[in-house]
Amino acid sequence: MPTPQKLLCRIENVIDHGEHVYTLSLVPQYPPAPRFKPGQFLHLALDSYNASGFWPESRVFSIASSAGERDKIQVTYSVRGKYTARMEKETVAGRDVWVKMPYGDFIIDVGGPVVLFAGGTGITAFTSLLSELPTGQHCQVTLFYGARQRQLLCYRSLVERCRQNVQGFGAYYFLEKEGQLTENEIPGWISMDHARRLITDPLQAKFYLSGPPPMINALSTQLHEMGIISSSIHVDAWE
Repeated sequence: MPTPQKLLCRIENVIDHGEHVYTLSLVPQYPPAPRFKPGQFLHLALDSYNASGFWPESRVFSIASSAGERDKIQVTYSVRGKYTARMEKETVAGRDVWVKMPYGDFIIDVGGPVVLFAGGTGITAFTSLLSELPTGQHCQVTLFYGARQRQLLCYRSLVERCRQNVQGFGAYYFLEKEGQLTENEIPGWISMDHARRLITDPLQAKFYLSGPPPMINALSTQLHEMGIISSSIHVDAWE
């Protein structure tokens, strides 16, 4: 794994998705950012850092941008707790922040059947991978992506590009608060009740879960009840 580096970054853009969910586009002072693998995460600090001192208070976020495009770094977060509430107030275009990256071993093996479960901003553990799926080769990747409402499926356009261009890729959306559903949309929370009938040969698949703890705990229990062994279930515990 690459050695983590500390980077001063300028916030280029802030996208407000509504419901206190935001995407930050960060530009390193001295690009490119260090190499990283899809699924890894970074530490983001709002306070200034001096190399002779301690690293300031920070929070971890999955690196949502492509590992092949390192001139910019993208993270998406939901306001939960004091630190992200502070981020909501202070992260504006033109401001500098500090980043320390890369970290983590939540690396997805697409050499066989793979099932991804993403709740809310948990999708960012998968977006770097999705942006790099080969269009000329067949892969066996199925994504279940859930949010409270349609506007919070922040990376739906990326998912749809994969559906259109990547052979063997399938995607389904769980929506908690939408009454009128369209193609590939499923009502309610992410659960195996609906998902299991859409998974081909689940005993041969590897499962990757990223999202809120209640979702991860429920899905892990349901997968074990289906006979999925622990070594085939991988969790990105981002909260």
